[in-house]
Amino acid sequence: MTASNCNELRWYLIHCKPREDERALENLERQGFECFRPARQVERRRNGRKCTVAAPLFPNYLFIRLDRVHDNWAPIRSTRGVIHIVRFNEFPLPVADAIIERIRLRLAEDDIEPYLKPGERVRITEGAFAQFEAIFVANDGQDRVVLLLNILQRHQELSFPLEAVRKLG
Repeated sequence: MTASNCNELRWYLIHCKPREDERALENLERQGFECFRPARQVERRRNGRKCTVAAPLFPNYLFIRLDRVHDNWAPIRSTRGVIHIVRFNEFPLPVADAIIERIRLRLAEDDIEPYLKPGERVRITEGAFAQFEAIFVANDGQDRVVLLLNILQRHQELSFPLEAVRKLG
C-alpha cells in the first residue's frame, strides 16, 4: 500500500436531525472532526426589523472530512444532532474535493440575500390597507418599503413601515 492510500482524507455527507445541524457541527468539531456547514447571509425579518442571519445552504446536512482507514467513525452515529452518514447501498459515498471547493468559492462571492426582492408579492398587515396584497418595489430607508398597490384600477406606489408587510409564499 502506498503512502497516499494510507492517509486519504475525503469529504462525506452527514444527515442531521431537523434544525440541529448547528448542534451536530459543534459536537463533531468538539470531538476533533473537520466539518463544513455551508451557509449564506440572508436578510430575515424579526420583530418587525430586518436582520442578517446565516442560513444553511443545505438544511439538515453538513460535510465531514474523514480518513476511511485511520479515523474512528463509531462516535459519529451517537453524536447529538446527527442521524447518520449518507450512504449508497452499504457504503458512505465520498464527496469530491472539487465540489466542496466550488461551494466555498461560490459562498465567498455571494452577497447578502435580501429579505424582499423587487417584484415579490407581499401582504400588508397593519393600518388602513391591512390585508391588501401588493408588489414590493424597493426599500425606502432602513425600516420602510415602497409597494405597488392597485387602488381603484390605478397603480399607486406607497411607502409602508417594514413591520406592516409580510412576504407571501
